[in-house]
Amino acid sequence: MKLLHQKFCKETFGPTGVIEKFEPVYGEDFNFAYDVIDAIAKEEPARRAMVWCNVAGEKRTFTFGEMADYASRAARLFLDHGIRRGDRVMLVLKRHYQFWPAILGLHKIGAIAIPATHLLTAKDYLYRFESAGVSAIVASAEDGTPAHIEEAMASYPGLKTRFIVRGEKEGWLNFDRLAEETEPLAERLPTKVTDTMLLYFTSGTTGYPKMVCHDFSYPIAHIVTAKYWHNVDPDGLHLTVSETGWAKSVWGKLYGQWFLAAGIFVYDFDKFIPADLLEKIEEYKLTTFCAPPTIYRFLIKEGLERYDLSSLKYVTTAGEALNPEVFKQFEQKTGLRIHEAYGQTETTVLMGNFVGAPVEKVGSLGKAGPLYDVDIVGEDGQPLPPGEVGEIVVRTPDGVHPIGMFQKYYEGGGENAARTEDVWHDGLYHTCDTAWKDEDGFFWYVGRTDDVIKSSGYRIGPFEIESVLMERPEVLECGVSGVPDPIRGQVVKATIVLAKGYEPSDELAKEIQNYVKKQTAPYKYPRIVEFVDELPKTISGKIRRVELRQTGKTKVE
Repeated sequence: MKLLHQKFCKETFGPTGVIEKFEPVYGEDFNFAYDVIDAIAKEEPARRAMVWCNVAGEKRTFTFGEMADYASRAARLFLDHGIRRGDRVMLVLKRHYQFWPAILGLHKIGAIAIPATHLLTAKDYLYRFESAGVSAIVASAEDGTPAHIEEAMASYPGLKTRFIVRGEKEGWLNFDRLAEETEPLAERLPTKVTDTMLLYFTSGTTGYPKMVCHDFSYPIAHIVTAKYWHNVDPDGLHLTVSETGWAKSVWGKLYGQWFLAAGIFVYDFDKFIPADLLEKIEEYKLTTFCAPPTIYRFLIKEGLERYDLSSLKYVTTAGEALNPEVFKQFEQKTGLRIHEAYGQTETTVLMGNFVGAPVEKVGSLGKAGPLYDVDIVGEDGQPLPPGEVGEIVVRTPDGVHPIGMFQKYYEGGGENAARTEDVWHDGLYHTCDTAWKDEDGFFWYVGRTDDVIKSSGYRIGPFEIESVLMERPEVLECGVSGVPDPIRGQVVKATIVLAKGYEPSDELAKEIQNYVKKQTAPYKYPRIVEFVDELPKTISGKIRRVELRQTGKTKVE
């Protein structure tokens, strides 16, 4: 079963063993729940699929046999309560283990799963219910989530079926008890690989979130994620730090990992405490690990050297740009190099530092992956030469839909054609992210297209300045943005969260400004420095630079 994934792809490697080409192989009725999970369960039912624990000390281990059975019971339960192929079902399950049988059960019956974060308010739920036409929900009993949902229901009559997890509430069906009592689905129900399987609301740093649709072929593209980026060990345990409401969760602890029959580790927590996570890595002897750069920063500050992390063999990061200083400190303390990659909710891994290729250029996103034709183009859509900043695009010749790419943006029961065409036209998918490519084919991230700072004729990427700021011991987190200036057009502003033991002062601001001047071109230094207790972020944890531009303007030097 460790080689099951080979049934679904043809792989071509370069002379040094790095993956160069990945060709998917699948039938018109491919369904991950049947063709992967049930297949592993049939051949190796006792093989470990998941180890789960939470902050209360509860622990559960699931074999593939148990997970397949649980998913089949969930599928039958959904059918028994009127959920059918094509119905939109929201999952608000935090890091509860029930997420996995629930989403697999929805796959089995052909319903569309809509994972969502528990941080949503009633207003957020109402927008999502109306936009997607949600007819059923499976939600955690924690954090007042059912109350927010019920408040939204007062203005939305379309939510017909409500399941609750880890608790009881009047008017809600108990998912845990009913799934245990229900007989498993015995037959394979018809689905098509081109059917919509999964829908995500992108967090968005501006405006209302978009609805990203993926079809049933999507999981196959994540073989690349797990095998050639995460480098998971089929006999080990992999942890990706992500709540199940985000696409990062299925990137890192579902599709690719289980294609390789690897075990996933799930730590169910609310508040991130670095020491707790380090203890779990040590206790459960995790072998591979993926987390956003912010997590690595906090782990380093906590003191990695106090923990036995010798079980870790490979570590990765994505979600935001990795500062070279974080890379350097983590390697010094653990001997492990962090392998960065880049992708979006709309895609899988577009580029990365892949297995077999040493991390030659710290801070780069690596090279284009084996699934996509990635390029850098100017505003006219034409390719740019090495060294010039432009937009990251994926070439998609007419009539070709690369595996792993989203189908469309969804709205009101169909496609939002205008939104889809805004980013996908003339044979190019536009990521709205900017970068540049060097002579060796390595990509270097700059920022969102609307985050690039234009000052006195210069184009300045916020990440470059943030990387310099992160070298300072006083800086815990920072965000760089451009604010309007009548003379220069824009000036660079640094918004900084200080580490423990440091206090804001004009002297410290001046010291930081002078440091940046010495480390990079003088025109890039932040003329505005603001100290704050926390950075404004989206509910997925991304910095809202639009708010940084609008708040706390101080004198320009």
